[in-house]
Amino acid sequence: MKLRINLLFAFLLLFFGRNTFAQNPKFHIYLCLGQSNMEGSAKIEAQDTILVNDRFQVLEAVDCDNLNRKKGHWYTAVPPLSRCNTGLTPSDYFGREMIANLPEDVKVGVINVAVGGCKIELFDKKNYKTYIRESPDWLKATVAHYDENPYGRLVEMAKIAQKDGVIKGILLHQGESNTNDSLWTKKVKVVYDNLLNDLNLTAESTPLLAGEVVHADQGGRCASMNAIIAALPQTIPNSYVISSSGCPDAEDNLHFTAEGYRMLGKRYASKMLEILK
Repeated sequence: MKLRINLLFAFLLLFFGRNTFAQNPKFHIYLCLGQSNMEGSAKIEAQDTILVNDRFQVLEAVDCDNLNRKKGHWYTAVPPLSRCNTGLTPSDYFGREMIANLPEDVKVGVINVAVGGCKIELFDKKNYKTYIRESPDWLKATVAHYDENPYGRLVEMAKIAQKDGVIKGILLHQGESNTNDSLWTKKVKVVYDNLLNDLNLTAESTPLLAGEVVHADQGGRCASMNAIIAALPQTIPNSYVISSSGCPDAEDNLHFTAEGYRMLGKRYASKMLEILK
């Protein structure tokens, strides 16, 4: 009997030691997904590339020879944070604002997998192949960077990240391509629930932060979608809507300017810091 207990204890120690104890609880990781505004549309400016604290890290999701980065490795989060030639994103100033307001022994890491122009259906792991098959060539070209499976790449990178730290939340900026889709909140829940299941996360400890698209006060072409985004907490209780009101946008009224991304990113961080407290 004593031998059985000892063997059981040894097994539990091995199992939990590999899956929990090896993690650094002071390395907070956030998954970032969506379409072009999470991918990064605005040109990166000089102020965005200097003095980036190495407490803020990005796990590269694709190989980027031009940046000397390899998929699945951590780097100081100097933009671009999505792919090799993308622009500034909300995740940039989310991370900077987080480390500025967290204890100095806490690090923040982000994983950004986003595809411009995509519907939320692209991240539905059961139906994404049909969606891609019916998509235009320009979207297929972007999806190819993720081996035709952005959701799968996000999960793959998240599992690597979990060996180093703890996933604290999910940042979503998507909706323009689903404007006026009354089923959007349910579709987002499918993606959210799949991430929880595939990464062994709990809803109670994994908030979802969803940003509004370009606001009506900036003439946003898809601003009507914000009414649907506002209803997300009714479907996902541990979700929060990040206002885009007052965030400057580009001439196309679809994307934010660099300053708009900085503002939006800081708002994501402000809400996450509130949740952590």
